[in-house]
Amino acid sequence: MSETDAPALLKDILGPQALQTIADAGTAASSQFDRDAFLRAASDGLDAFSIMERVRHIADALHEALPGGYAAALSTIRAMAPHLNRGFQAMAVTEYVARRGLDDFDLSMDALTDLTRFGSAEFAIRPFLAADTPRALATMMRWTASEDEHVRRLASEGARPRLPWAARVPALKVDPTLAAPILEALKADPALYVRKSVANHLNDIAKDQPAWLLARLAEWPQDDARTVWIIRHALRTLIKKGDPAALALIGVGHGAAVSVRDFGISPGTVRLGDRITITASLVSQSSDDQQLVVDYRVHYARAGGKISAKVFKWKNLLLAGGETVSLAISQTIRDFTTRRHHPGRHEVELIINGQTVATSAFDLLPAD
Repeated sequence: MSETDAPALLKDILGPQALQTIADAGTAASSQFDRDAFLRAASDGLDAFSIMERVRHIADALHEALPGGYAAALSTIRAMAPHLNRGFQAMAVTEYVARRGLDDFDLSMDALTDLTRFGSAEFAIRPFLAADTPRALATMMRWTASEDEHVRRLASEGARPRLPWAARVPALKVDPTLAAPILEALKADPALYVRKSVANHLNDIAKDQPAWLLARLAEWPQDDARTVWIIRHALRTLIKKGDPAALALIGVGHGAAVSVRDFGISPGTVRLGDRITITASLVSQSSDDQQLVVDYRVHYARAGGKISAKVFKWKNLLLAGGETVSLAISQTIRDFTTRRHHPGRHEVELIINGQTVATSAFDLLPAD
């Protein structure tokens, strides 16, 4: 999709053209699919809905158009999936299973293992986890042995305690041991796609149960590069906080024998949309090699004189004894849906192995 073709809003991904695509897939999958009924129901009130509301709305519209009972409808849904764009269109058909299939647990879970190949069913699995957590997790545990990486990933991703945009399953947040067997089974998975999910799942746990996570990962063997990769990425939140135990698990001491020269930010005064460059020279004060985790923390000015801080990853490196290394990183100061900028002074800290070693700042001017 080019910039000129891109939707102005995320929700527009599921706009009129997407409805036509889904209707075409339904018509191709079954001669009994009621195309007109689907388009009428799906279009009704669509403009007022957010992207996830549209997903649910389209799933309900499918119910108006699919032939036969639930089993027959699933057959049509499964035939439609390969003809949809991976992403929100596919998510809408998996949402049909989530909204209509709780009374047919086994049939629905089996369908999700098929549908997840065309667009991840991680959101659709949540109602089944909430309704019967042990039964759903037992089924998902079996998925960890699947030859299909999409199915293995669904086992981990669907059970994440803090899955973004998804319905919460309180039991998973309170008790990480419930899904732990799934993570154990996938801790050396050959697919990066799966390993990323396992690391993200563990990072979710770090935000609620850090002690449990650290104890569990301390027991994992580190003789497999795939497991080591997961551990490092699973600990990213704790490493950003400078947690000594998390740093130790990746072979890094808390603090380092390093002096800092020329830590600065250029330009020192910017407006929204401008780019800053942060530079620093690190000088080893040891004759031994040192593993360094280098991050920086920006203290964002907020309305009413308040401040909020965010840590950014910079670089992991091996600093040889007596060596000097120069680092530079750039960042554009722009607004996001999750972060709005306000004029004022923005302090910036340089963090090495969990400790602040230097500070600088830049000023954000008001918009013209």
